[in-house]
Amino acid sequence: MALELTGKHLIAGEWKASGQTFKSEPASGEAREFSVGTPALVDEAVKAAEAAFWSYAATSREARAAFLETIAEEIDKRGEEITQIGTEETGLPAGRLQGERGRTTGQLKLFAAHIRDGAYLDRRHDEALPDRQPAPRPDIRMMMRPIGPVAVFGASNFPLAFSTAGGDTAAALAAGCPVVVKGHGAHPGTGEIVAQAIAAAVKKHDLHPGVFSLVQGGKRDVGEALVTHTLIKAVGFTGSLGGGRALFNLCAQRPEPIPFFGELGSVNPMFLMPEAVKARGEAIGKGWAGSLTMGAGQFCTNPGIAIVVDGEGADAFTAAAVEAAKDVAKQAMLTDGIAEAYRKGAARVEGTTGVKALIGEANASRHASPYIFETTGEVFGKDETLTEEVFGPLGIVVRVRDVAEMETLAKGLDGQLTVTLHIDAGDAEAAGRLMPTLERKAGRILANGFPTGVEVCDAMVHGGPYPASTNFGATSVGTLSIRRFLRPVSYQNLPEAILPTDLK
Repeated sequence: MALELTGKHLIAGEWKASGQTFKSEPASGEAREFSVGTPALVDEAVKAAEAAFWSYAATSREARAAFLETIAEEIDKRGEEITQIGTEETGLPAGRLQGERGRTTGQLKLFAAHIRDGAYLDRRHDEALPDRQPAPRPDIRMMMRPIGPVAVFGASNFPLAFSTAGGDTAAALAAGCPVVVKGHGAHPGTGEIVAQAIAAAVKKHDLHPGVFSLVQGGKRDVGEALVTHTLIKAVGFTGSLGGGRALFNLCAQRPEPIPFFGELGSVNPMFLMPEAVKARGEAIGKGWAGSLTMGAGQFCTNPGIAIVVDGEGADAFTAAAVEAAKDVAKQAMLTDGIAEAYRKGAARVEGTTGVKALIGEANASRHASPYIFETTGEVFGKDETLTEEVFGPLGIVVRVRDVAEMETLAKGLDGQLTVTLHIDAGDAEAAGRLMPTLERKAGRILANGFPTGVEVCDAMVHGGPYPASTNFGATSVGTLSIRRFLRPVSYQNLPEAILPTDLK
């Protein structure tokens, strides 16, 4: 299938343009022109989503499941186009994008199966007790219902799985909520091809065209118009702490505040327990370097901090990580802006008193080389800037005196998406002392692995206490994420004839 781009916005089934354009900034290939989003286009898209909600929310679970599966099929039909434009725009290798496309279609199919099952509705029924004393009990049923139009912001680092038809969009559509996507400027062509796939699925299932819209580009006013629109009932966001916090504040300040489900930032610390380091410190070091540099470190679960008890094991771990990182070639970053932010972040860490650079080289181009730094637990515990995420292949080894200091540093950490324990049998008691703290700090705790690999399944939690995310009770990956776009409704003494179909 030939690559065909309109450069326009998809607004309720029609491709529309504004009076201005912007040029993409691809890692390779030609720059393309795309229409600039406007608040007026946002308003049109959101109003269409509200109009679509009345019919779409009333569709059967089977109808929505079939719709999700058709979206997956239409995306796969455009697989070659997606890989072509995606590699040009982002610099990501073809294999990575093909794998991410599989994850994207896989989660659409997973949600189809999930809503067919129906357990997500959390249906409950307290039967009437007319003879109960001192007062009778009415018949009360409860079920989860869709909340209304949802705004989704595409992510820079996952042009497929966290963008136009990514997890937020899949969960919202599965719940029965129309979606308006604010496409990310790093990959507008990729976003448009995926939007074409969704539009084709909408037509095949004869759905209201307002069930999905895509607005590309635009300045800050476009995002603000989207999250403050009175008809938007929730927002899904993956991006920077600064941008996400600004949108979160706007959602909270609305006359009708709405939930903002933002994934904002995490350094995903690893705690290397003494026996594990003694037994396999070198192997852990090599594995850490691989996880740290994967995809130029542009993963939200990139393990940026390694905390280890000082000694021979720490020496072996660090030396192995540095040697492995030396073999990593320069990698293209997603945008020029991200590359510049990475350079500034590395310079900030390198300029911190008490921090030693073990490997690292600044690049003036869009390409990045890994940095590994080393410091002490004392320095790390006193300087909060060292716990701030640097988006890219940068890691800090923190040498502590003992496990007790490790526990102290754990208590001082901000919220995280993940924390990792490297443990052997002899570490169980020490690791057990850490667990109560780690449970309060992260959404996912893993052992003897690396967090750069988020399984899309029922039990996954991809979220955590602030600033990892703005809602600690939510996840943006896995079937539990559908709950973000549902709310419970009780039905008291309603005749069966007017109850929702799924409660009858």
